[in-house]
Parts: sequence; structure tokens; C-alpha cells
Amino acid sequence: MDLPVALDAMGGDFAPRETVAGALLARKAGVAVVLVGDEARLREELAAQGGELPVVHAADVIGMHDQATEVRRRRQASINVAMRLVKEGEAGAAVSMGHSGATMAAALFTLGRVPGIERPAILAEIPSRAPSGRVHLIDAGANADVRPQHLVQFANMGAAYAKRMSGVQRARVGLLSIGEEPGKGNQLVLETHPLLADSELDFVGNVEGRDVLADAADVVVTDGFTGNVVLKLAEGEARILFGWIKEALSGSLKAKLGALLVKDALRELAARMDPAEYGAMPLLGVRGPAFIGHGASDRRAVMNALLRARRMAASGLVEALGAAPRP
Repeated sequence: MDLPVALDAMGGDFAPRETVAGALLARKAGVAVVLVGDEARLREELAAQGGELPVVHAADVIGMHDQATEVRRRRQASINVAMRLVKEGEAGAAVSMGHSGATMAAALFTLGRVPGIERPAILAEIPSRAPSGRVHLIDAGANADVRPQHLVQFANMGAAYAKRMSGVQRARVGLLSIGEEPGKGNQLVLETHPLLADSELDFVGNVEGRDVLADAADVVVTDGFTGNVVLKLAEGEARILFGWIKEALSGSLKAKLGALLVKDALRELAARMDPAEYGAMPLLGVRGPAFIGHGASDRRAVMNALLRARRMAASGLVEALGAAPRP
């Protein structure tokens, strides 16, 4: 029987209402979930929603305005308890929609690094024209300052994730830069390029920002500062574009009639580009599946995060990363 996914049910802007609702939806989809947090509040919320799930009590919670380093001192915080369930073999993965820095710190301090990985990294899946329908951007926010060897490690982790989670048998890896030519980029890119070229990865060279969402690569590697900017820009641009489309299709009577004809297609496109479809982002490089979601996540995002966490736990990805040869 699969181990349950531990959900930090107190994390997020709309917890525990949306976290509990998402967990109940995930259970209906076949995912075993254990809620972690204030037991009295969670039992009350479960009763209000007419559901039943196991609960592990956590007396504390790391708030959005707390320092990430608080996880070292506040051992009974819900995110720490969730990570301990994974470490002790009581849960197969941990998910939190709460403080992202605290989630990263708790995963690192409690689970530890995969052997040979110096810096865990966040992977974001962004809809693209690649055959899998997505590009895997790594790092998406865990490490603002990195060295060339870290980017090589990120590339290997991203390629392994793309294979096991997205079905990409041999991922094309690109290095984010300001030009396609090997001689373009900052010092980090210039030093990383030859390392990736000499690796066993299918390295396709530099990828410019305009080509990240095209069919240029399956995995795009960068530092966490740049990667987070790219991710937030893509999300923001998608929202603005759909806003413009709605305005254009609600102007004249002719436009409104046209909107009726393309309604289903637009709904499908909106669902594909909605971050809630992916639920949460995995933190790769720690000894256990750990997922970080957006603070404003609704129940659908929570459900999808739990579904992905269960899939990653069953994929053997963490074990594969630990056994992989190091560059």
C-alpha cells in the first residue's frame, strides 16, 4: 500500500479551508493523505466539509512573515512535523502551500541532501511547445547565487525528472543566456557552458529567453534568481493576455458571438496555462519528495500538488538521483 502524502494543512493564505478541501478531493482521486497541523482546527474543518482524514497534531505553524530559519527552533511547526513523517517512513512525500523558504529549510534540515548534490533546486513546469507540452525550468527560486558545478547538478536532476515524471526519455538541456552563441552570457554562463558540453547530457547549447517556451529544450537551466523572474514573468504575462482576450471578446456584439464559438477552446487553453494545474513545485536534491506550492493556492491546486507528490514518490526519482554518477 502506498504511504500517505503529508500535507502541511496550516500552510497557505486560505488554510485550513482550502488545504482540507484539496486533500478531500485528492482522496477521492485515490491519494492517501494525512493532514498535519492544529488537530482541533482541522477536525472542525473536516466536520464542516463533511469529510474524514487522518490528522497528525502540530502545535505551531511558521507564518508567511516569519524567518525561514525559525524551522530550526520551532520543532513542532507543521512543516517540520510533515517532513519528519517522510524521514521516519510514515509518509511518502510532503507538500506545503505555506512559507516557501521555511519549506525549503525544513526539507534540507530534516531530510538532508541527496549524496553528491550540493544545492537542492526548485523545478517548475511551464506550458510550452515541447513534445511533452512543458519545459522544465530549474532552478526556479531556491538558489540566488550559484557556481557552475551547481548548474550541472541542476541539469542532471532536471533531466531525470523530465524522464520519470514527464516521459521524456532523453531530455534536451539548454542553458539560459542572452544569446545562442557559446561566447555569450555572464561569467556563470560562460564557465558552465563547457561543463555541460562535456557532460553525458543531451546539451543543445544556450537558450534565449524568447525560446524558453518554444521547442528549444526540454530542460532549461539557470540560477534561482533568474529562474524565478522567468517563472513569475510567464505567469504574469499569461494572466494579462487572457485579460486582453476577454476584453476583446466582450466588446461588440460580433465579438460576443465569436466568443461563443471559441469558448470551449479558450477554456481548454486557460486550464493548460493555469498554475493550479501543476499544484506545486518539487524541491529536487533532498532525500524525499518535497513540494512547495503558492501561498494563494485554492483547493484544485492543493489536490493537484498531492497528486503529483504521490506520483513522484512512486516514481523512484529520489532513489535514482542518489544512485546517479556525479559529474
